[in-house]
Amino acid sequence: MAIVYKSRSELQKMWAANQIVCRVLDEIGGLVGPGVTTGDIGKRAMKLVRKFDVAPAFLGYGSPPFPSAVCVSVNDEIVHGIPSDRRTLEEGDVVSVDFGVDKGGYFGDSARTFPVGEISDEARALLKVTETALEMAIEQCVVGNRVSDIGAAVQSHVEANSFSVVRVFVGHGIGRKMHEDPPVPNYVGRGRNPRLKEGMVLAIEPMVNVGTHEVKVDADGWTARTKDGRLSAHFEHSVAITRNGPWVLSRHDSQAPA
Repeated sequence: MAIVYKSRSELQKMWAANQIVCRVLDEIGGLVGPGVTTGDIGKRAMKLVRKFDVAPAFLGYGSPPFPSAVCVSVNDEIVHGIPSDRRTLEEGDVVSVDFGVDKGGYFGDSARTFPVGEISDEARALLKVTETALEMAIEQCVVGNRVSDIGAAVQSHVEANSFSVVRVFVGHGIGRKMHEDPPVPNYVGRGRNPRLKEGMVLAIEPMVNVGTHEVKVDADGWTARTKDGRLSAHFEHSVAITRNGPWVLSRHDSQAPA
């Protein structure tokens, strides 16, 4: 495992990249509503990439190459949903939007799940629990803790609320590459468990399901959905470990802890 530790100047560059991600997600959140297609979201994301003069982190990534600048996942789709002009959002849906950029060789990455109009009590609870689990995970991002403390915070909160944590997909280190070491599970596993040190940057991203944690992937090779067809939610922040506590780079105008 080769963890890359970032200098103060590198963290500032990552903050700048993540602030663009934050602004794009804000705009997409304002677009989401009944009658909007996921293709509309994809087009808006690409327009904003050009506006901010950054490179889309997801477009062309992986095999097969991902065909969009943004992942848009609706209802039972957990992550990696491909935008489509044929998929129209309806009242009561939930839509997870995952977005990243490369700004000057440094990456930013964040995700949010948005309600489409009025949603069910179950869906509302799912979104609240998932977002709260992320905040609880961020609180564990202090020097001397271990990666497993992050996963334990997510898993304990999610399961206490009778939801399940996806295990196939995990968070990750981030920096000059989109995905760096270490992996950051949202549960307590048996893998390597490094201590958190100053200069680490982690993309922490709980993916939480109403029903089973099991996943199936569509024939497109990307779209991952719940095996039982029930709802899923996804929230993510890029977080730097500093000597004074966590610095959430992808939060609005965040500044490093004093």
